[in-house]
Amino acid sequence: MSNLVSRTRKYKNADMTLVDAFRKQLRATPTKACYVFEEKVWTLQNVEDYSNKVANIFVTAGYKKGDVVALVMGNRPEYICTWLGLSKLGVVTALINTNLSGKSLLHCITVVGCKAIIFSEGHAKVVNDACESSDMMLYQLDGEVKTSNINNMGAWMEEAQTSPPVVEEKLGYTDKLLYIYTSGTTGLPKAAILPNSRYILATMGMHCLLNLKDDDVIYNPLPLYHTNGGALGAGVALTCGITVVLRKKFSASAYIPDCIKYKCTVGQYIGEICRYILAVPPSLNDKSHKLHSMIGNGLRPAIWESFVRRFNIPNIIEVYGSTEGNVNIANLDNTVGAVGSLPQFLPQSFLPVAVIKIDPDTEVPIRDDRGLCIRCGPGETGMFVGIIKPNDPTRQFHGYVNYEESKKKIITNVFSKGDAAFVSGDLMVIDELGYIFFKDRSGDTYRWKGENVSTSEVEALISSVTGFRDCIVYGVQVGDLEGKAGMAAIVDPSGDLDIASLAKSLDKSLPKYAHPMFLRVMQSAELTGTFKLKKNNLQNDGFNPNSIKDPLYFRKGTTYVPLSTELYNQILSGEIRL
Repeated sequence: MSNLVSRTRKYKNADMTLVDAFRKQLRATPTKACYVFEEKVWTLQNVEDYSNKVANIFVTAGYKKGDVVALVMGNRPEYICTWLGLSKLGVVTALINTNLSGKSLLHCITVVGCKAIIFSEGHAKVVNDACESSDMMLYQLDGEVKTSNINNMGAWMEEAQTSPPVVEEKLGYTDKLLYIYTSGTTGLPKAAILPNSRYILATMGMHCLLNLKDDDVIYNPLPLYHTNGGALGAGVALTCGITVVLRKKFSASAYIPDCIKYKCTVGQYIGEICRYILAVPPSLNDKSHKLHSMIGNGLRPAIWESFVRRFNIPNIIEVYGSTEGNVNIANLDNTVGAVGSLPQFLPQSFLPVAVIKIDPDTEVPIRDDRGLCIRCGPGETGMFVGIIKPNDPTRQFHGYVNYEESKKKIITNVFSKGDAAFVSGDLMVIDELGYIFFKDRSGDTYRWKGENVSTSEVEALISSVTGFRDCIVYGVQVGDLEGKAGMAAIVDPSGDLDIASLAKSLDKSLPKYAHPMFLRVMQSAELTGTFKLKKNNLQNDGFNPNSIKDPLYFRKGTTYVPLSTELYNQILSGEIRL
């Protein structure tokens, strides 16, 4: 940690941007492989030349520091080089989720005030349709341009100069670099601010956490519009010269074979990726890779040991953090299920993060007689927060473009009058040794029979006993009953889910109040671009068999029975008591 702080302080004191950090590495190793994509290798010099072309096109077109340009493109080296080129002018790039269209896409573009959009041929129609009534400039980077309102950027790139652009405005360490959006699991995506300082900190953190060497190779199949893929993964190549293998799209069956093919030593994961890889049929080559570490977030404790054992991964670094927040920790000693730890020998006032007590119903912090927050003791579940220190790059809070949304993530008078903290929105628990464990996302935990039910724990159990299927657990309102009853949506495309066996497994492993009262069996589940399961629409659907086409089941006694309209009406009327 001290190494990370000292390294980032040097960049801060020198007022260096990401481009400055990249060019420092470029001077040292210009011919080093920066990105490997399919069968092509991009050296640091290739990245410099391509990004300079982009910069020269846009400086000629009059773009300047503070302008915002959206980028809609799939994973490939040109993606990174494009926003890197714009950053050489001080232009901020909004990294758009490639799964968006229509109103959601237009929202992401307009909420940050974009002047233009750069996109690849495959996204031309979606972008054009969403922006047909706007006056934004459209730039297509490749392929055939089919409409007159789209500029042929690909043709300009062939003629553009590779020399660095002439920029008159001073660019600095704290200037905005990127806008990266939340996953949109609970509504429209919010644009988080990622300045140069934050990007440099993230890449240096990646380098320090993994103790990377010059010959390490990182496997990155994650979406480049997300922080894990676009900053932690891709960025370490720019600032530290570590070779990164990019993949167009994540494939569970190709993950280990790709790591073998490209001789990768570090693999990245997020969300449900490890579960998907584990669900691939075993192969004789499962241990034939050179991976010494995997790093990411979202590896469920229920499959942690099975994953490590099958693929023989010596080192799992589970990290916790967010694009906009300052609560960043990591599990460095392979403690199963932990997202990090806090040194218990230090005074708590020295620690930059904490788990505080909250009201379980309102999730408002509980305060003492001085009006200050109260730290949770071992085994107590509470809200994870990070103390904000504006002058410390590791503890700053940059928030969202929308100031009102940013204010919602801050509490004041936390441990002393006048201080402030970022509220993560995640419920955590600390054990006696200081290890921190994720319990649930704020708002996902529901209360039933006077008890709090962690959706993540129930999801992990159901997934493990049903062959690592996608499973989403949430609470649904039942008439005027107090609290919410549990409901589990399980993906079963092959139609072979053994519901009777599932009921028995729940009886053995969960207290009765945590049993889902309702099941919904689906052909597929909707995922965010970062491999998180969406539950908002499912919660809104409830458990009404008259409006839901998927098979529904109701927990009756020790088993589940089909939920008919008659049974549904009896539940709502109170004839059947839950």
